[in-house]
Amino acid sequence: MKNSDVVVGILGGLAVGAILGVLFAPDKGSNTRRKIAEKGTDLKDNLKGNFNDFVASIEDQYSNFTSNAEDVIEEGKSKLERMSNDISR
Repeated sequence: MKNSDVVVGILGGLAVGAILGVLFAPDKGSNTRRKIAEKGTDLKDNLKGNFNDFVASIEDQYSNFTSNAEDVIEEGKSKLERMSNDISR
């Protein structure tokens, strides 16, 4: 199971628990609706933050991969050139 799946599952469970807690709390309907709206906004903001962190992590991994690939290619070119020079002698 991926870490992102676990995080999404936990956040979803927390959201459902919070909504159920608010729905079954003895409070006026207007207060309950306001609380649900606030919880929904909080959840949305939290999910956006987690998604942005995930995207940033993927971008960093891609950048590292391309950098390493460029290094390997340059090293291969250098070795090939040295071998070509050795054969030419």
